[in-house]
Amino acid sequence: MKNHKQFVKILGVGSYVPGKIVTNDDLSKIIDTSDEWIQTRTGIRERRIAAADQTTSDLCVCAARKATENANIAVDAIDLILTGTITSDVMFPSTSVFVQAKLGLKNIPCFDYNVACSGLQYGIELAWSLIESRRYKNILLICGDKLSAITDWQDRSTCVLFGDGAGAMILSATENEEENSIVDVLLGANGEHSELIILPAGGSREPASEKTVSERKHFMKMSGRDLFREAVKIMGNCAQEILGRNNMSTSDIDFLITHQANLRIIDAVRERLDISPEKVCVTIDKYGNTSASSCIIAIDSLIRSGKIIQGSKVLTVGFGAGLTWGAAILKF
Repeated sequence: MKNHKQFVKILGVGSYVPGKIVTNDDLSKIIDTSDEWIQTRTGIRERRIAAADQTTSDLCVCAARKATENANIAVDAIDLILTGTITSDVMFPSTSVFVQAKLGLKNIPCFDYNVACSGLQYGIELAWSLIESRRYKNILLICGDKLSAITDWQDRSTCVLFGDGAGAMILSATENEEENSIVDVLLGANGEHSELIILPAGGSREPASEKTVSERKHFMKMSGRDLFREAVKIMGNCAQEILGRNNMSTSDIDFLITHQANLRIIDAVRERLDISPEKVCVTIDKYGNTSASSCIIAIDSLIRSGKIIQGSKVLTVGFGAGLTWGAAILKF
């Protein structure tokens, strides 16, 4: 746990999902599956899919505009952009520079980071540290992905899981400890399990070729059973660790928001932490797995429904490719 030198306030939160809804019944028309099969195994009823001409940066810009509006600050008050994504518009430059241009900002620094579904927790730690440097005052943190672009729609074990979306936060410096929003952040990774969920080709290890295309290596591959086991164990462990080192228990938490990967995983983590279902936010039924944005979308939904109010404490936990993981305790 850090000794605070500069406090950080969450000024605003926003999210965006595309308008196109793809139901389980829709998927059953193109692959061998059914609504019952998908709901029983994942808890997903439908997901949002971006238009062919929508890019990840387009999704991110929509979320960013909502966050700045909710923060009640001008877009040009932002002095740094962080974007967590695994589906960059192009291999390079970063998605952040496209976001910057589309927001009409100039000269401010911006960069991407790639930790998949742990993007919110890693992004909060990055923003916290940069604000503590006293070089930046208002940071736009975005997590967004167009996962439909890297989903193999011929693989029924994976294509039923994912959706597109983006979430954004405005994190700002404050001298008032009472306004501080970040209680603590905990991060971790284990590269020995990096093959459990991966996009095999397109990088320096396997550059694009006729062979990689024919073998469908430009789509996500995952070992679902192994990931399930690791996710439950690691998210439970890091949630318990961050609570323990802050002398808190689950009774001190108003809401638990886990990465929305699978309803069974969410339920297993909840049971392990002995948290009542009323304190757990579930959005996977409507949006599927939207990678790092899933936690921000969940937070935004609780804010818009009036459930998160001033003083609410939220424990958010993420787990993703790498394997990477993180937990953060936030105070609103």
